Amino acid sequence: MANQNAKGFKRLMNACIFSVAGFKATWTHEEAFRQEVILFVVTTPLAIWLGQSNIEKLLLIGSIVLVMLVELLNSAVEAVVDRVGLEHHELSGRAKDIGSAAVMMSLAWAAVTWALILL
Repeated sequence: MANQNAKGFKRLMNACIFSVAGFKATWTHEEAFRQEVILFVVTTPLAIWLGQSNIEKLLLIGSIVLVMLVELLNSAVEAVVDRVGLEHHELSGRAKDIGSAAVMMSLAWAAVTWALILL
């Protein structure tokens, strides 16, 4: 990695630059992430409007943020697996399936959160 020896503010700036690059790469290469960002854009105003307390609003918005976080991690796993090799391997398939299961669990958690607060 470039600038591994950077310290202090320079290290913080590098981390921010790398993070932005990660968001851009995920946006460019992962349709699921783009869909989840759209979900976030649509549901955030709804959460602010429908949540009766700040805690409810935070839980509603946070559940969607959790989905995006898990998708970022799943995309990272998929990228590493694809980097290692594109041929079919049981462990590669397992890693991708586990990442997908994590995304599904986060979506279910978001759905339950929204249902329990709003219904």
